[in-house]
Amino acid sequence: MRRIRYYVPIVGWLPNYNLGNLATDVKAGFMVACLLVPQALSYSSLTHLRPVYGLYTALVPALVYGMLGTSRHLSMGPEALVSVLTGTLVKGQLKHLFAAYSPNTPPDDTIDQFSSAVASAVALASGIFTFALGVFRFGFLDSMISESSLRGFISGAAIVVLIGQSRIVLGLPALSSVHTTPWNELKYILSNLSQVHAMTAAISLGALLFLRVLRFAKNRFKSARWLQGVPDTLVVIILATLVSWLAKLYERHSVRVFGHVDGELPHFAIPKIPALVDTKDIVSSGITITMIGVVESVIVAREYASRNHYAVSSNRELVALGVSNVVGSAFGAYPAFGSLARSKLNDRANARSQLSGIVSVTIVLVSLLHLLPYLYHLPLGVLAAIIVDAVISLLEATPRSVSFLFRVRAWSDLFLLLFICACSVVASVETGILLAVVISLVMVIKRSNMPRIKLLGRSTDNDHEFHPIDGIVPQQGLSRHLSFNGIGEDSRTPESNDTSSDEGEGETHVQHVEGVLIVRVDEPLYFANAGQLHARLNRLELYGDMRVHPSEDPRMKPTRAVVFDLIGMSDIDGSALEILLNIVREYGRRQVRVAFARVCEPVRDRFEISGMASAGGEYGFSDINDALAYLERHLTISVVTQE
Repeated sequence: MRRIRYYVPIVGWLPNYNLGNLATDVKAGFMVACLLVPQALSYSSLTHLRPVYGLYTALVPALVYGMLGTSRHLSMGPEALVSVLTGTLVKGQLKHLFAAYSPNTPPDDTIDQFSSAVASAVALASGIFTFALGVFRFGFLDSMISESSLRGFISGAAIVVLIGQSRIVLGLPALSSVHTTPWNELKYILSNLSQVHAMTAAISLGALLFLRVLRFAKNRFKSARWLQGVPDTLVVIILATLVSWLAKLYERHSVRVFGHVDGELPHFAIPKIPALVDTKDIVSSGITITMIGVVESVIVAREYASRNHYAVSSNRELVALGVSNVVGSAFGAYPAFGSLARSKLNDRANARSQLSGIVSVTIVLVSLLHLLPYLYHLPLGVLAAIIVDAVISLLEATPRSVSFLFRVRAWSDLFLLLFICACSVVASVETGILLAVVISLVMVIKRSNMPRIKLLGRSTDNDHEFHPIDGIVPQQGLSRHLSFNGIGEDSRTPESNDTSSDEGEGETHVQHVEGVLIVRVDEPLYFANAGQLHARLNRLELYGDMRVHPSEDPRMKPTRAVVFDLIGMSDIDGSALEILLNIVREYGRRQVRVAFARVCEPVRDRFEISGMASAGGEYGFSDINDALAYLERHLTISVVTQE
């Protein structure tokens, strides 16, 4: 029973539900539904599907998530970016259908069936991928995409949506081409401003202005609880529908309206990929949608769990999201994930459990069966205005991110944000997310590929202490020759001074041990980061600092010995051990002695088995001083100090 409660959370929380929270959860569910239903109707236009499919996406996946999800506040359903990606796939596949019927146009029913089949197929693919990520415990992947890459993609996708919906807001006719880029669509809008439908633009921009003013008022007067509870999108839809009906905008002014939509329950059908669709397009889009949906959903779930002091499991969340999409795909839904805006509203309404999400599903069901006929006169431009308002909210964080990156001089992150944003707009949304994922993964691999090592020098305050030299290297002619015990003749020129690095509370003067590299390894070595160890050691031998450009002349005197301080290396795998053995053997061929200090027991055992001592690496030293004392008996080595 305990396992069942773990994997099916509703079995655990529903029997123990506190009835004192019922009124709060019902209120929260109603408030979220007032936003969810208009969003579902609006976002369906982004997918090139009929509005009813948006409600299907808000119905079945959300119900399944309410039973399997661990987050009490995550609102499952259609989401703007995921809808854009789904619509991009559907639009790209429709060209195959139109080509098959050329020179005729496919019937509307055929277009609808084809589009819904593509959307359901990608929902199934996305659900399977998400479920697999959860089962194999890849919940950490939400942190694999850098914040700059993600912000660049979100900004680019928001601009793409803004361009596409602006055409509907202005009442411009649709483009003749099925497949076009956002850049071409923007040029089309700018070159056809003279054809703007005045009445459509007036009511659409009026609705957008109302939403913006109401949002500003909510932010300005946060203490007014009645104002915070106003369902702005629902109010806009009701008012626009009444105005359109009373003024007969469709009959008198040819304003495009919602029209008659049959509200019926979805039918169960196993998704199938249409014959004209390439399977790899479904798979690649499913992976892309999974990446975006997972990142946003898991981040939102974690954030509100932290705010309300309860725990969520990333892996269980992925399983719940995956199953929700797999089941939803069999009932006509396109990919569904968590929404930041609706989850925020759920949190503001003080939702106490997943019951608030189930209440929202109930209201969506009522809307599907009984409310659609009342939306006949709703102008389509108003639905587009709702989407424009949502993407403007997505763009509000971009100027702050750009300003912050500029202020802290994070030029590479700033360039990455702007580059991915530009690629999303000029090329396509898929290009943007592909670049965001690939560049982020390359950055992760690059940074994990570099072993963390530091060049150490002896402290002038205490002969037994060694500290990082922090890139300060000796210059020719500026030296103070010291024995290992720090006693010797001063042959330093007057203008030279002791080097120093800031460590601890005061200033610590550090001396470079001439002819000896003292290298501290700060992490375990394995196949990924050990590959660059040899190259980094060579750079330290020549320049004493990894930041010096390779075109510079060498600054270090010839290396006669190397001391590895392995205090931070708790483990080493077989590949890294083989690389380290080869490095030691190469030092031996150059008559450079190698000593290892502070070797932990597991690494010592591997050294012994591999024959490290026979390769030339001595490793029985308790600290750096012991290793240097051993080398002193074989070499005449001095200490160099420089500014």
